[in-house]
Amino acid sequence: MQRFLFLFSILFSTVLGAQKKLNLIPYPQNITLEDGVFIIPETLILSDQLPKEETDYFKKRLGSLVKFKYSSKREEAQLTQALVPQPKIPVTTEEVKEKYTLSISSKGIFITSHTKQGYFLALQTLLQLFEEHREDRKIPALRIEDQPKFAWRGMHLDVCRHFFTVDEVKQYIDYLAMYKLNTFHWHLTDDQGWRIEIKKYPKLTQIGSKRKESMIGAYVDNTFDGKPYGPYFYTQAQIKDVVKYAQERHITVVPEIEMPGHALAALSAYPELACTKGPFEAATKWGVFDDVFCPKDETFTFLENVLDEVIKLFPSQYIHIGGDECPKTRWKECAHCQELIKKNNLKDEHGLQSYFIHRIEKYVNSKGRKIIGWDEILEGGLAPNAAVMSWTGVNGGIEAAKSKHFAVMTPGAYCYFDHYQGDPQSEPNAFGGFTPLDKVYSYNPIPAELNAEQAKYIMGVQANLWTEYILDFKQVQYMIFPRLLALSEVGWGTSDPKNYKEFENRVISQFRVLDKMKVNYAKSIYNISGKVIPANNGIAYELSTSQNSDGIRYTVDGTAPTINSNTYQKPVSIPGSLTIQSAYFENGQLKSAVSSQEFSISKTTGKKITLEQQPSENYSFGGAFTLVDGIIGNVKQLGKTWLGFQGKDVVATIDFGQKTGFSEVYFNTLENKGSWIHLAKSAKIFVSDDNKNFKLIKEIGKEEIQNTKGKIKLNAGSQNAKYLKVIIENAGIIPAGNPGADSKAWLFVDEIGVL
Repeated sequence: MQRFLFLFSILFSTVLGAQKKLNLIPYPQNITLEDGVFIIPETLILSDQLPKEETDYFKKRLGSLVKFKYSSKREEAQLTQALVPQPKIPVTTEEVKEKYTLSISSKGIFITSHTKQGYFLALQTLLQLFEEHREDRKIPALRIEDQPKFAWRGMHLDVCRHFFTVDEVKQYIDYLAMYKLNTFHWHLTDDQGWRIEIKKYPKLTQIGSKRKESMIGAYVDNTFDGKPYGPYFYTQAQIKDVVKYAQERHITVVPEIEMPGHALAALSAYPELACTKGPFEAATKWGVFDDVFCPKDETFTFLENVLDEVIKLFPSQYIHIGGDECPKTRWKECAHCQELIKKNNLKDEHGLQSYFIHRIEKYVNSKGRKIIGWDEILEGGLAPNAAVMSWTGVNGGIEAAKSKHFAVMTPGAYCYFDHYQGDPQSEPNAFGGFTPLDKVYSYNPIPAELNAEQAKYIMGVQANLWTEYILDFKQVQYMIFPRLLALSEVGWGTSDPKNYKEFENRVISQFRVLDKMKVNYAKSIYNISGKVIPANNGIAYELSTSQNSDGIRYTVDGTAPTINSNTYQKPVSIPGSLTIQSAYFENGQLKSAVSSQEFSISKTTGKKITLEQQPSENYSFGGAFTLVDGIIGNVKQLGKTWLGFQGKDVVATIDFGQKTGFSEVYFNTLENKGSWIHLAKSAKIFVSDDNKNFKLIKEIGKEEIQNTKGKIKLNAGSQNAKYLKVIIENAGIIPAGNPGADSKAWLFVDEIGVL
């Protein structure tokens, strides 16, 4: 019996050990834990046959943990490697070049791979194991068989709105390498600055690399710093240096040269490339501007010459040509453009954009390269060999894949790291949206609408960092970490949203590494997260933290919480208008930022609500319930408390549960034309007792909405009804003369209340 219990205990502990995940990110595809441990020695003996550049990187990263020496005797070396032939079966290089096997026993470490890139990726896993066991110096014996699911695992960096030095760009590349991302998308030109030296056109950097001032603070404040910015750009020698640095880390650098829109910096240097005479200057505001490249021969000659120099600098298969957010205002007014449309039997200006992209693609293809562009390059018809980077949602990627074009998925709702990642009240100023760590981790790059064959055209996933509100590299670090870790595991194909908490624990373990590197990562996951939930025909406020919830303290009188404040045990009932402040304490000390949430209760608060059309994923936090959660939206923070609808009306029906009396209806909409957000065109209020037959009780038009600046309060008379329907009409297509002209306007709405 004792022997049985002993064997059972061994078996049980083995199962537990196998279930316990190692602190690795991205998590490998297959791990087998084996008997024994590898003791990290004072001096690690390396085979003298190891690939030099990759091994030098490994040695530098290990730093002071161990010393090194080389041996020509395979049996003596503790780290050995074998490059094995690629399979003879019909397998593409893409599928095997990043594959590796890592075996660790008490005797040493052995890596097999088909390429040096696979060896390099194995070293990243090994480095994390060394770091995890820095203190006990005992790495468990194991066997890892691993390869990524997606061939394109990318991060983007905008250096146009704010510039970053070569050393900072190299640090950025190092972060990608650490977590097995393999593509660096370098956004080098835009309205606010031209950042790459083009020797044939020196004025691009002499004039286009600087601006007279920069917008500061929230966009709606419309304030500027009055300080000249630049000239800032990378010389071709610096570009070559960065590309070489990335290649040593097996990272492909994909340059982006924006066209036909986002061209003001280029036009400031060469105004003859526009449809009008100018003069132009690099933009000082953020947003979208009407002046774009004119599709005339001299423009194409200019762009082809620029691309010649770019192609010589960047060996990447793909050249990113932008293609996004190109207003058609100037083209509509341009005699040359209209003649070009007629001459080529194009349908309209969207057809002209397609003509533009086709012509550029043909030239890039003639140089042995391919183009990739944002999903607006689908407008008017996709160029024959173009790949699509799907950012406005997933539809661009779906359309591309169904037409047998490759796509990289980078939807704003999951992959825009310029969005808030924590409570906007306690976060630095950001672009908008709300994309916390768990949301990034939940993303599946393969859209459900694609079948298995179509899914093969999804090359991978990428996150983007636009830098309108990112003033320095410390802020770059803050915005990408720890979200880059979630992207890493999504791209590797081992993310499991059902086990998010386990992933979060692995993220926290990585903070020790980031601390040693002096990375300014966001600690938002330590802060209190608040969520409004329906409760007892009203609402309650659910608080959570990545730490022990016993450490949460809160107040309901608006005062800052202390260790002696209420201990959070269950969702806090909200009986009326009040302010809840909360924070996390550990060992009597405040460990998080103080979160504050004000509630304004009305007769709709917590009631059942349905929407006929759903909001954009970028601005959908909380779904329809956001409109009845008792929270009035903050104009400067669009992330959590507003719903955003592009080109759609809001049709909301609220079920009071029983006939309810009221005399006033209120809601808010926003106006921020620079971000394509327009006030509603009209609003109608209906009531019903059966949810079928509705009676119109109030209507308001565009002029009245504008007079209220979007803060709508309507006298509804004396009403007594079970259902309330509110229809808020979107402004529709943005008119000429406005940023985003001819595009669908955004409509932002927050709380719908009645009194």
